[in-house]
Amino acid sequence: MKAPEYYDSLATRSLVGDLLNAAECEALLADPEIDLLPLVHAAYRVRHAHFGKDVTLHIINNAQNGLCPEDCHYCSQAKTSEADIEKYPIKDEGEILEEARRAYEAGAHRYCMVFSGRGPNTSRTQTLARLIGEIKSRYNIEVCVSAGLVDDTKAKMLKEAGLDRLNHNLNTAREHYDQICTTHTYQDRLDTIRAARNQGLEVCSGMIVGMGESHKDIVEVALSLRELSAASIPINFLLPFEGTPMTPPASLTPEFCVRVLCLFRLTNPQAEVRIAAGRELYLRTLQPLALHAANSLFLEGYLNSKGDGAVTTLQMLSDAGFRIVSDFPLESLLPREEGDDERRKRLVRLNVVKDHQALRPVLD
Repeated sequence: MKAPEYYDSLATRSLVGDLLNAAECEALLADPEIDLLPLVHAAYRVRHAHFGKDVTLHIINNAQNGLCPEDCHYCSQAKTSEADIEKYPIKDEGEILEEARRAYEAGAHRYCMVFSGRGPNTSRTQTLARLIGEIKSRYNIEVCVSAGLVDDTKAKMLKEAGLDRLNHNLNTAREHYDQICTTHTYQDRLDTIRAARNQGLEVCSGMIVGMGESHKDIVEVALSLRELSAASIPINFLLPFEGTPMTPPASLTPEFCVRVLCLFRLTNPQAEVRIAAGRELYLRTLQPLALHAANSLFLEGYLNSKGDGAVTTLQMLSDAGFRIVSDFPLESLLPREEGDDERRKRLVRLNVVKDHQALRPVLD
């Protein structure tokens, strides 16, 4: 097993900006000599230095679903997908604004609007700009938009409207990209990210783990996002949808998923690392532990998957001693606190007494 000095060195190097090399990064994912809990503690030292105990909540609005000409193999909205999802064109302005209000009042720090398709034309970009401006004028909430491929001109329009972040995920490493999509390239994605940066937008870009990539591919994405100065890094774990080519990965254990999050924290110390889609399926009971490396979550599900309910997620954060970045205190978003007598009676009701069969099972 690695000595304590090894884990101290990981945290110290990350905090002073000393980047781990590729071999060191791969070891974090696969070396059995590296224990999970001290690795998490090293990642937590970095997380705490930049974010304390804060967790940033995002709520996603699937503002246009399906009807996409791209063939991304992981996506239930792709033209090649036969997944049973509800398809619809862009929601009307009133519906989008009402969802923004609900996101703000649910405690979200950031409202994420996602529009399916290859990318917006000029008219669609103008519509998005108008929506962004209206949301920002009404609510104290940051806005992130994911709208496909965007060039400098369109990124500038969105920035001038008040957009905070543009999301465009790398999803996987360059060499693996043609295994998950053929209708656009890895370079197309890089060009969109660079257009956002050129116009002063913060970049939100991450990956999907569980699509047949190697450890080397995961490390490449982590290091690429460091080079791109991504402010926000959502780490998705492949959501299996019947009707899409991707099959559920067998290799994503809760421990491995936590190691991935530690890798991204140590290589991107100042980034908002988000546990995104699939956290409930793959991290399972290790979700609170994973938040000692990551500092952000989606609340109320993903694009076409429900995920945990808001109360379940907020209760998890409260139980683990985290705070949320919001105009609303975390405890105010949870069900009303019970009085001592009510709480005692509820606990007694939940404490189910064993019956004869449970106590003496071999006698039956």
